[in-house]
Amino acid sequence: MKRTKRMVAGLVAGILLWGPVFCFAGSETIQDFRLWTPVYVNFPISGPVKGYLEANPRFSDDASQINQLLLRPAIGYQLTTNISLWQGYAWVANYQPSYTQEHRIFQQLIYNNKFSTFTLFSRSRLEERWIQHAIGTAVRARTMLRGTFPLPASPAIAIAVYDEIFVNLNTIRQGPEAGFEQNRFFLGLNYTFSPNLNVDAGYQLQIINTPLSGTVNQANHILLLQFFINL
Repeated sequence: MKRTKRMVAGLVAGILLWGPVFCFAGSETIQDFRLWTPVYVNFPISGPVKGYLEANPRFSDDASQINQLLLRPAIGYQLTTNISLWQGYAWVANYQPSYTQEHRIFQQLIYNNKFSTFTLFSRSRLEERWIQHAIGTAVRARTMLRGTFPLPASPAIAIAVYDEIFVNLNTIRQGPEAGFEQNRFFLGLNYTFSPNLNVDAGYQLQIINTPLSGTVNQANHILLLQFFINL
């Protein structure tokens, strides 16, 4: 157990160092304040088979207008107490700078384990993307590592920290280019209202590497309020 704690502490420290450093990769970095308010619903279907629904509106331009909306259902199978496999679909509407749509299917592996003083969550997702005006199927891998650390004096409140990295695995015409695409780093608080509802509130730094310069050239500072509903 001590070895596990040291490993997790090292991973969290790495997350804290990894995320913000990209923000300073270029002097011409575009920056914006944004608001994301996703709602995630997990529910049982039958035995080890589970369902998932997500509605994820995102607001940009100093949180003054909607930038993107994601609707993401999935079905999963609980392999063990801590490991589950999922297959899902995502519909993505992009409103800025002009309206475009994207369709995705994705597969993911989730590991979730509650230790005596923290909970460790990891998600590895592979996405196949069909983007309007792009030619071909874009494939992207993304991996998240998250830790939540309840406060001893108030167990309903936990410090939450995670990092998620996105890598495009191929290049398609008029679409994404292979290589590092973006990173999301979050630090905030998680509050458990009941066994069926808990909420994250905090700051997320999203840094994006676009083909325009070959380096990180966009940093979004996001107020993230995300709602987890377990039925």
